[in-house]
Amino acid sequence: MTSTQRRVLLAKPRGYCAGVDRAVQAVEIALEKYGAPIYVRKQIVHNVHVVRTLEERGAIFVDETEEVPEGSIVVFSAHGVAPVVHEEARGLSLRTIDATCPLVTKVHKEAVRFAAQDYDILLIGHEGHEEVIGTTGEAPDHIHLVDGPDDVANVIVRDPEKVAWLSQTTLSVDETVATVEKLRERFPKLMDPPSDDICYATQNRQVAVKEMAAQAQLVIVVGSTNSSNSVRLVEVAKEHGADAAYLVDYAEHIDPAWLEGVATVGVTSGASVPDELVQDVLAWLAERGYGEAEEIESVEERMRFSLPKELRKDLRITPV
Repeated sequence: MTSTQRRVLLAKPRGYCAGVDRAVQAVEIALEKYGAPIYVRKQIVHNVHVVRTLEERGAIFVDETEEVPEGSIVVFSAHGVAPVVHEEARGLSLRTIDATCPLVTKVHKEAVRFAAQDYDILLIGHEGHEEVIGTTGEAPDHIHLVDGPDDVANVIVRDPEKVAWLSQTTLSVDETVATVEKLRERFPKLMDPPSDDICYATQNRQVAVKEMAAQAQLVIVVGSTNSSNSVRLVEVAKEHGADAAYLVDYAEHIDPAWLEGVATVGVTSGASVPDELVQDVLAWLAERGYGEAEEIESVEERMRFSLPKELRKDLRITPV
């Protein structure tokens, strides 16, 4: 196979979404304004490289609020936290910066509203994911986790006439649709959320990968294994035409054997991945005869979010 036959397709949009960009900026600005250390509860976003980089600058990542010294500054991650975490922070006199993605906050508010109306809430998501834990904490007595279509049969509710569904924002669009369809078969009066819960960035990246996978034998997704949206991109690529798809944190994790007999490689990245890591992958491929990347753009993204209100107040920034 000659180098002229080898090509790279690059998904667009890819990488940082508005919520991730906002959360990472929140930690960076807090370090600049208040100085190290700045504590961060859980990983600010699910990406190994981002966490390591922030640690080098003075961020300290903790699993539980009680690990933060009394009176310190703590940033809550983009995935959101349950109300009890805010209570824990107040109990330790912590200065909090809430970097929860606004789209996750929207789901929290929907959970509170449905619970106030005494609905059973079927939360489609993955057990143990930080976003699911945070949302469930808003209405623990009303929320039942549904982990995909196969879990629908296990759902038990008080009143089949009064059921609503919500979802984790980073799921596979197709799997969520399938889950909702099965739920509606069981509960014909199932209430929908006011607007789609799966975030725009997750949907857009999956659409781009579907288009790219139809043309590529191999798809490389840059992202970390604990990143739900990155893992979904690998699954979507395999389901829509790619012979193989792999998740890597860094270019050095690519196995050259994956390229055997491959003319077209697709490249994308999860919503918490800085683009420098994608450029490293493109450079790695170029060294092996895969030429300049051809972008596959499915939709233009213009979404931006204001910094957390705690930072805007101290920086005297007006919301956009």
